[in-house]
Amino acid sequence: MNEAADERRADQGETGGPGEQRRGTLSVVPTPIGNPRDITLRALDVLRTAGLVAAEDTRRARRLLDAHDIDVRIVSCYDHNEQARTAELISVLNAGTDVALISDAGTPLVNDPGYLVVGAALADGLRVDPLPGASAALSALVGSGLPANRFLYVGFLPRKSAARRTALTELAPLAATLIFFEAPHRVVEMLADVREVLGDRSAALVRNLTKSHEEWLRGPLSQVHADLAARDEVKGEITVVVEGVRRGGSTNGGVGAGGLDPDRVIELLLGAGLDTRTVRSLAGQLTGLARNEVYDRVSALRPR
Repeated sequence: MNEAADERRADQGETGGPGEQRRGTLSVVPTPIGNPRDITLRALDVLRTAGLVAAEDTRRARRLLDAHDIDVRIVSCYDHNEQARTAELISVLNAGTDVALISDAGTPLVNDPGYLVVGAALADGLRVDPLPGASAALSALVGSGLPANRFLYVGFLPRKSAARRTALTELAPLAATLIFFEAPHRVVEMLADVREVLGDRSAALVRNLTKSHEEWLRGPLSQVHADLAARDEVKGEITVVVEGVRRGGSTNGGVGAGGLDPDRVIELLLGAGLDTRTVRSLAGQLTGLARNEVYDRVSALRPR
């Protein structure tokens, strides 16, 4: 290791005592998601001083490192070899070599490999140093204009519509803003299912985030869906952000906070012969609608 690496370890309290075998640090290093300048000075320092880089794609990693004149050994660590590679990386760390873990783009582990490596390192008592940096999910969230105080990163939904709708039904009652990734050739069908299950909520879609041809679409899901559906082809990397349920009211085109159709709930309760006061109380509890909205719906739907 060079002097810069020794100085960094000393600053972080990583040096061992006299006669103690030093163990390496596993650094989780975010890399640019589009704009190549979106890498931190600290990330570059870590990559320069690492003894080994574990990368999702060694070719992409080499291009990144060459662009910053960084010469370090690279090994692959991707979905299909991560389990086998983990033991090797733990051994390297225990021998005193610092390892930097990177993915193709963004923060490792977030829809990318690395979970097994980090888990094994922690279980073995090794130091894991997660660096802040580029994240498509967070950049899309803060640019969406939707609430960011509570959010859920969902990632990719199932590819088949039936399974996708089942997954969306489980998400329907959540108040958190929802963040999805989707492939360009599936995004139109995905948006149709999201609107069908969640209602016409506010949404934002960003394509090719941080690149020179970055594109944002913001508005109701119906509007975003119609815009993409009208195109001959959709290309690029896509992140979709969807509004969660607002407690005490419906903001999603008629679907209540429990993911239920309020009018259908009220019709069933009235059909069961319950008095209107009971129907209003139960409908409010089941759907999460405001009292005045429940009152108006019950008044409109009750038999005359």
